[in-house]
Amino acid sequence: MKKLVSVILPVYNAESTIIKAIESVRNQTYGAENFEIIIINDGSSDGSEVLISDYQKNHPELNIVIKNQVNKGVSAARNTALQVATGDYIALLDSDDEWLPKKVERQIYFLEDEKLGIDFLAVKRGKHKILYPYKVNENGLAEITFRKLMIRNEAQPSTVMFKRNVLENTGFFDGNQRYAEDINYWLKVSRHNKMFILDEELIVAGGGKRTFGVSGLSANLPEMEKGFIKNLKEMYLQQRIS
Repeated sequence: MKKLVSVILPVYNAESTIIKAIESVRNQTYGAENFEIIIINDGSSDGSEVLISDYQKNHPELNIVIKNQVNKGVSAARNTALQVATGDYIALLDSDDEWLPKKVERQIYFLEDEKLGIDFLAVKRGKHKILYPYKVNENGLAEITFRKLMIRNEAQPSTVMFKRNVLENTGFFDGNQRYAEDINYWLKVSRHNKMFILDEELIVAGGGKRTFGVSGLSANLPEMEKGFIKNLKEMYLQQRIS
């Protein structure tokens, strides 16, 4: 029997992309019946709420959970979903991204390999190359460590999948952080877990655009900078950097 995967899908004014994102879960070779799709409508003011509700009604075969809340930001939305997630695995998906059909099946293959002992696994996004200081090994995997994360973050949220024990030993995202919130969480995850990135192109991020400085939250570079500074201060206070 296959293990359940909880898909964490925050939505804010994503009427043009949200259905493609959900469809990419339904089309997974791992089997749509093995997912719970937890959609958090984070105070959308466009037609996202109606589209999501209609999709749920038209696809009763899917386990879709919808929660509506006032706008609190992506971290708070993810936390709302994580609090009700019941899966053995947690997979993140942003509303403007799409998974390729074999994404989850490939990640499960590596996550269930006891010899590798992986807790957290990202994959390559688009045509993006895995860059220094990450080095791909003979298994097509590059290890993610705290030190490497301090230099470069290669784990885009929609590529990430992790075991439930990560949630148990790390906790939730910083609900008040709206920028560079992903790297903040990865840094915390790195304390107790084995993290890797798989050198396989298994998602389309933002319709194929570069994922940093072009669209979405990452386009706001001044706020991104504040997020990175906040992360540095936090790591210093935790005495993980000098």
